[in-house]
Amino acid sequence: MNKFETMQDEKNISEIKIDEQRIIENKELNIWEALIPVVILMGMLAYNIFYADGEAMGAYSNHFILLIAGGISAVVGLYNKVSIKLMVIEIWDNLKSIFIPIMILLLVGALAGTWLVSGVIPAMVYYGLQVLSPEIFLPASVIIAAVISIATGSSWTTSATVGIALVGIGSALGIPTGMIAGAVISGAYFGDKMSPLSDTTNLAPAMAGTDLFTHIRYMSITTVPTIIITLIVFILISLNIETTGNADISGLLETINNTFHISPWLFLVPGVVIALILLKTKPLIALGTGVALAAIFAFIFQTEILNSISTSGVKSIFNAIFIDTEIVTENEKLNDLFTAGGMKGMLWTIFLVVCAMVFGGVMDAIGALARITRGLLSFATTVFGLFASTVISCLGLNAIASDQYLAIVIPGKMFKKAFEDKGLAPENLSRTLEDSGTVTSVLIPWNTCGAYQSQVLGVGVGEYFLYAIFNWLSPFTTLLFAALNIKIKQLQGKLEAPIVS
Repeated sequence: MNKFETMQDEKNISEIKIDEQRIIENKELNIWEALIPVVILMGMLAYNIFYADGEAMGAYSNHFILLIAGGISAVVGLYNKVSIKLMVIEIWDNLKSIFIPIMILLLVGALAGTWLVSGVIPAMVYYGLQVLSPEIFLPASVIIAAVISIATGSSWTTSATVGIALVGIGSALGIPTGMIAGAVISGAYFGDKMSPLSDTTNLAPAMAGTDLFTHIRYMSITTVPTIIITLIVFILISLNIETTGNADISGLLETINNTFHISPWLFLVPGVVIALILLKTKPLIALGTGVALAAIFAFIFQTEILNSISTSGVKSIFNAIFIDTEIVTENEKLNDLFTAGGMKGMLWTIFLVVCAMVFGGVMDAIGALARITRGLLSFATTVFGLFASTVISCLGLNAIASDQYLAIVIPGKMFKKAFEDKGLAPENLSRTLEDSGTVTSVLIPWNTCGAYQSQVLGVGVGEYFLYAIFNWLSPFTTLLFAALNIKIKQLQGKLEAPIVS
């Protein structure tokens, strides 16, 4: 799911020339014109979210708003002598870059449906309820997600496998889903940042001009304290949380056992998927294998479930993959959990990502993204100002371009020379790109990452935002270290750059 996926078998992205990635600059465009579409977009989104409950123009309000903002961007571009052809080319390039993520989204929908009818998700919930108590659940979720994400190098895979299961288990225990999703996302993005298998962890040092393992070691200086604080907060929340799950666990276990054929053999399905990811199998193949295996296991273990859903087992599997599935039990709480939308359930998210890419493509084509970033660079007169400008640039591009890769590439190119001029080693830039670009993408509802995570986990960004502690705390940590001049590495042979010069 990486638009820069041009790696050869034995190369990581840090060894590839990224300079060929275009950043379009437009000297005709001034900063105020570049900001017009952004201000209008943010204003319309704010109204829709806070005053119209997200439905100012129906269920697809955010989609229409992004397209309207894209149209306004195009008008600004035409006024500044940008051709429609160039805008179309950039939009098409953006859309091509999300082909793999869209396929992954569709497969994740199919995965959720087949893992439900095969009993994989119910088995995870069944055994998880017996192991994970409310007192340890949230910090344990952070750790579990972090381990899986480090191993696979993918926060997306983590959410689509153990993330779904953890939300189900926590919901059955009576823990608010926003807290669970926040814990899962915090752990998943910590692991994604620290894994040498992660695409963004390879991309950031490539843009800054350092090597992969120097980047990971230097990034741990801010990342480890942030995840420790995150764990402490979740431990404190767990000690004070009021849940309703303890008294209901025996009843939940009995209902699950009566509805599904529960067996440890069902864990072979997620085990194979994770193993394939560890073996660097392409995500589409790994997830597709998970769907196929789950379908086979459904015929082996859940024949009664398949017959209750439709007139034939094959039709039940097709419904689970493509449309939706609802398995009714005696427990209302489990009825909500044992519902999956299949590929159809992913269409809202896919359309949102497409609309975001249209807006981002036009903004890139008219030179607005480069102009806004360069405007921020002009305020970087001090070392701390340079770090702050980089952080703001990454955050802004996650919101404007709706893509975490652009939030790393554009600031990486724009700020590289400025860091060198201040006598700062390139790992300062690569760390800042990750601390503010990678992890905050999931906090933007219309960003590809935010749209994906909220859809897969079934929890809105607004619900988990506060509890995605690692993600929103990371930019503050990197700024704090910069302000206090802690571990700000200098270029060899250059005098230490004072923090205020």
